[in-house]
Amino acid sequence: MTVTATDEWTRCAGCSAIVYLPRLARAHQVCPECGHHHRLRAMERIATLVDEDSFRPAVPQVRGGDPLGFSDALPYTERLARARARTGLDDAIVYGRADIGARPAVVAAMDFAFLGGSMGSAVGEAVTRACELAVRTRLPLVLAIASGGARMQEGTLSLMQMGKTAQAMSRLRQEGLLSVCVLTDPTFGGVTASFATLGDVLVAERGALIGFAGPRVIAAATRERLPEGFQSAEYLFAGGMLDRVEPREGLRPLLSRLLALTGPRPPAVERDPDHLTAPEPPAVARDAARLTGPRPPAVVRDPDELTGPLRPAVVRDPDELTGPSRPHETVRLARDTARPTALDYIWHLCTDFVELHGDRLHADDPAIVGGPAMLGGAPVMIVAHQKGHDTKELVARNFGLAHPEGYRKALRLMRLADRVGLPVVTFVDTQGAAPGVGAEDRGQSWAIAECLAGMSELAVPVVATVIGEGGSGGALALAVANRVLMLRHAVYSVISPESCSTILHGDPSHALELSSSLRITAPDLLRLGVVDGVVPEPAGGAQENPAAAMDALREAVLEALGELAGMDGAQLRKDRYERFRRLGVVEGG
Repeated sequence: MTVTATDEWTRCAGCSAIVYLPRLARAHQVCPECGHHHRLRAMERIATLVDEDSFRPAVPQVRGGDPLGFSDALPYTERLARARARTGLDDAIVYGRADIGARPAVVAAMDFAFLGGSMGSAVGEAVTRACELAVRTRLPLVLAIASGGARMQEGTLSLMQMGKTAQAMSRLRQEGLLSVCVLTDPTFGGVTASFATLGDVLVAERGALIGFAGPRVIAAATRERLPEGFQSAEYLFAGGMLDRVEPREGLRPLLSRLLALTGPRPPAVERDPDHLTAPEPPAVARDAARLTGPRPPAVVRDPDELTGPLRPAVVRDPDELTGPSRPHETVRLARDTARPTALDYIWHLCTDFVELHGDRLHADDPAIVGGPAMLGGAPVMIVAHQKGHDTKELVARNFGLAHPEGYRKALRLMRLADRVGLPVVTFVDTQGAAPGVGAEDRGQSWAIAECLAGMSELAVPVVATVIGEGGSGGALALAVANRVLMLRHAVYSVISPESCSTILHGDPSHALELSSSLRITAPDLLRLGVVDGVVPEPAGGAQENPAAAMDALREAVLEALGELAGMDGAQLRKDRYERFRRLGVVEGG
């Protein structure tokens, strides 16, 4: 909206009519001329959803920090300070308890005015705390969502919030508690592909735009003509992706009915939350003795060990080793088409592998491969992104960019492993999930979110390995694991350096320095706790000596599986929950 000089009138973004601001406010920012729904602030949104004066915010609210020391045109700390001053909020979400139709609930609302409603550590923590509050009090959860996606200034830690919040929403399912997600304009990216689409009931506000990749990104990447109404609430409803589309005035009555119709609940009694917020367990010792015969450690746990002989041999100028070119060079190595692919690793590591196909709903996706295999003399379930070494295979595999059917196939195989008691081993190597009209129409965000939640529920050991590129939610969908390993010259990121540069500077020319700022290489991610161990590679990368790299990865995976072998299903789920629960940096209590 553009306000006139008098600050009493505004031009409607929907119909261009001049509207009296007090009248618009009385209508909760719905244009009286055309019905266009203008965006609401978080507290305004809560006021439209809950009984009057019933909202009691949690104290304290969660306040984010600056884990990477990120800076572009402005330091991230300055961006946070300005957003807090402008909105009066600690971060892009507010949560607490309220009554809806005289029935108690846990309620949270996001604010797009705070850095585009992006999800960093604070938002992930607040959503998780809201879920845990709902579990402790046995109350339903209502989330009102408006977001552009993950917050790139917090790098891979913001990506990890997808896994954290998906696990928290999964706990609500396991506890038999109702969750309702109200999707408002806009809801995109990593938020859509995690907690926003994991509610039991998905209700969208009329006219809201909802999706994984934005329409401009899809149009630029695919050059496809976008259908009329693409990614609107009404478009998604017609495709079966939503339960309801409601005008703003209809949301509170609908929520009241839903809460009333979900039946009687046990009294709201505080429960012991220890299983959700248990103290961090001590670091697990890596005992090579449990494996057959002595061997050098396959996994490096100390980040300082990574600055010595493991530097890539192609970097010959010592000055480059301390400058921003080091991460950029790692990106180049990770993307090298000569680098071993997932199938190369599978057939070298495993004595047998039976590939299974199809999602049982739409198609088979060659960008995801998987099936039972024999690894180290024991059966496992392998699930992996597959790229290729030449143009023909890269095109056939869609460059490792999986569609919804790929993620549904992956989850089908992982649930099969859970039923028959096979550990799951994944190989991550993708720039991200596939963009495109078809992917959006078939529910890309929904598929990724269900993969995240489904992995959190597995009662078998899960070991993920990042072997090349780990890009955004498309990578994390195969990495909600008990142990996450990373090859020394792989990268793992919330966004590619080129895309980050395009968003912040309008073009990809700043990719080199941003590859350093985003902290996407193995030493940084080990320090941040995003990965548990780094597997050394030969000088110049795995592509220089594939057999040696594959042997090192085999030892690392077997060692990780050995660590997890003594845990039962409940312990494995708890271990996985707590691993992601710890990821993120917040300043609030």
